[in-house]
Amino acid sequence: MCSGCPDRLPRVNAPALARLLDHAADAVAAVRGGRSLADLLPRVPEAMRPGVQALAFHALRRLGGAQEVRARLAPRTPPPAVEALLLTALALLWPEEDGEPPPYADHTLVDQAVAAARQRTPAAAAFVNAVLRRFLRERAECVQAASRSPLGAFNHPAWWVERVRQDWPGQWQQVLHESNRRPPMTLRVNARRCTATQFVERLAQHGMAAHRLPLPAACAAAGESPAVRLAVPRPVAQLPGFAEGDVSVQDAAAQWAAPLLVGGAAGTPGLAQPTARLPSGARVLDACAAPGGKTAHLLELADIDLLALDADAQRLARVHENLARLHLPAPGSRVQVMAGDAGQPAAWWDGRPFDAILLDAPCTASGIVRRHPDVRWLRRPADIDTLAQAQARLLAALWPLLAPGGRLLYATCSIFKPEGEQQIDAFLQRIAPGSARLWPHSPGHALPLADNETAREPGATATTVAPPTGAAHDGFFYALIEKT
Repeated sequence: MCSGCPDRLPRVNAPALARLLDHAADAVAAVRGGRSLADLLPRVPEAMRPGVQALAFHALRRLGGAQEVRARLAPRTPPPAVEALLLTALALLWPEEDGEPPPYADHTLVDQAVAAARQRTPAAAAFVNAVLRRFLRERAECVQAASRSPLGAFNHPAWWVERVRQDWPGQWQQVLHESNRRPPMTLRVNARRCTATQFVERLAQHGMAAHRLPLPAACAAAGESPAVRLAVPRPVAQLPGFAEGDVSVQDAAAQWAAPLLVGGAAGTPGLAQPTARLPSGARVLDACAAPGGKTAHLLELADIDLLALDADAQRLARVHENLARLHLPAPGSRVQVMAGDAGQPAAWWDGRPFDAILLDAPCTASGIVRRHPDVRWLRRPADIDTLAQAQARLLAALWPLLAPGGRLLYATCSIFKPEGEQQIDAFLQRIAPGSARLWPHSPGHALPLADNETAREPGATATTVAPPTGAAHDGFFYALIEKT
């Protein structure tokens, strides 16, 4: 993905909008064909990439409704190139949920969609014009009709809607609606270079409004929260100190991992930390490290001996880039970046146990569809079981590598219970009784809700966490397990 502001729709002249629509339609077609935006966007001309990404994100968040309306207005499926352009245009003409008008004037969008159609498939220009103009005449009726199906009402595949409904019967509709909203831009301040308070003041000097986000109580012993949320997203190149390593972009919920694993000072009153803070020189494994956001955060918080491992050797280049920009490791820490499958320790482990392990396991990414709206259209129902099996394999392989008294933090950016609560329940039942303890204050499932209330279900070992600010964050699952 590009490093600009993917959710800020570009204000461009008419010819430029037609070109952006053309590329965005290609992106939508690729996603419907099973390819991710991350694969497609690098092929878009660099100058157009932020605008194309913004349009594609917008279209994918409304793709379900657009598909229902296309089928209503044009029951005969048009060629893929034409259909993709129609779906993109219909999504951009869709009324905003908060009552605001669509991002572009109706006549401008229709004219430029027709111009794009003329370039793609000249014979289809009149067809595209007719469908879009009919939608404008019947927009309220079409939107209401689309909302009668799960696909059109929630803009997620029907199986996804049912899965969320089963896992979260009290919050499922809110979760799905929040997953269609544009995410805020949250920063992580490099604690080795400045504090969040100082950085907020620095942003204000550059005319950028922002505020600090506190950490949940479970993470508070690690020190002041480094999380800062911008009032208006900005390209990273505009952030003061970004190139110098003062700050990174990272969602608030993703920032819980490092302080949970590092822990707090022993005996800190009122803080339910599982053990003392990791000592200087502690051996730590980041088992699925790329692209390195959590790796860097660990090194910003503690002086440790860290092995950053990932099965994808190419993605490890991002780890090196992030650490170099952030001037890490600092004196007192050591880092080894290695390619290897965390599920096959015999190929890379030197036999020395780790004091702490972070397993940010591969998952469906169902908790981060606000930021990656293509994920919902790329996943299939069978993926949940396949990934849950892979997660179980990783847990089984890494647990023997943990020293007695050590801690393992299992994390996924998923809201699906088979990848979170159910996965950890099954793991604790498989290992020897009494050999592990789930930290009772483990965050558990954190849902992407604007007002997320803590809720423990009877017999459950994990909870849904309330963000202290009431502001929405991505969906995550965290379980901290001690080896007793």
